[in-house]
Amino acid sequence: MVVWDYYRIFYYAAQYKSFTRAAEILENSQSNITRCMNNLEHELGCRLFVRSNRGILLTPEGEKLYSYVSSACELLLAGEEELSRMKKLESGLITIGASETALRLLLLDRMETFHERYPHIRLKLLNYSTPQAISALEKGLVDFAVVTTPLTIKRPLCRTPLLSFREILIGGRKYREFSSQIQSLESIQELPLISLGKDTGTRKLFLEYFMSHGLSFHPDMEAASMDQILPMVRHNLGIGFYPEALATRAIEQGEVLLIQLKEPLPVREICLIQNPLKVQSAAVKQLTDILCCQSVR
Repeated sequence: MVVWDYYRIFYYAAQYKSFTRAAEILENSQSNITRCMNNLEHELGCRLFVRSNRGILLTPEGEKLYSYVSSACELLLAGEEELSRMKKLESGLITIGASETALRLLLLDRMETFHERYPHIRLKLLNYSTPQAISALEKGLVDFAVVTTPLTIKRPLCRTPLLSFREILIGGRKYREFSSQIQSLESIQELPLISLGKDTGTRKLFLEYFMSHGLSFHPDMEAASMDQILPMVRHNLGIGFYPEALATRAIEQGEVLLIQLKEPLPVREICLIQNPLKVQSAAVKQLTDILCCQSVR
């Protein structure tokens, strides 16, 4: 028996002032408990207990030892309890790096499902651009990332497609006449364009999209976040590309107008990015399972 087992027995015997009670709690025999405490006293070279027919009492040396052993045991027991709660998904923390589009189109709904099932798991959400979220995962700052294409990852990171979506071109009421006909990419270059900043996957996507049609992409206005594009378009500051699912309600209410293009817009994906070398908690595994439950076919 290792020394830690001796101290564990000593903790319960001293706490309940009884070898019999310690044996019951530890599911052991009283004779074995007595033998272990005799061995501990022999190893330490002092008496720890005063034995009597009424039970046991700690000697001054036993009291001193108990002050240290009790602190250690209680911390370890608390640790065991916390691990048990984590395994049962009754506690824990998940840190997620997410791009704004991925958050609004998919992640919030899946987080809601997870939270309803496991309300005691804390969720920490960090809002990043796609490159920033991937960098945070590489540095170990997040448990996983949920981001939009285009994206570039290096081993050991891996990606799992979760949802495909399209962006559409929208304009304010000022562009009603312009939206009445199907336009070409070349024709919209005459209008003020609104886009996200240079260090975003969205900006890179449309730069490549315009270049594939022999055109340049030079937005007149930059939005700091996807959420800013819709109100900027609504107030006639320019036209902009916006996720179709997020623009539908504003189009139906006549707040913004759909501008159809001859050139088909690229399909994008929301992807789960993980580091398979990182050991994940039971809570993280459960949430990623929920994220993947309706992956792109």
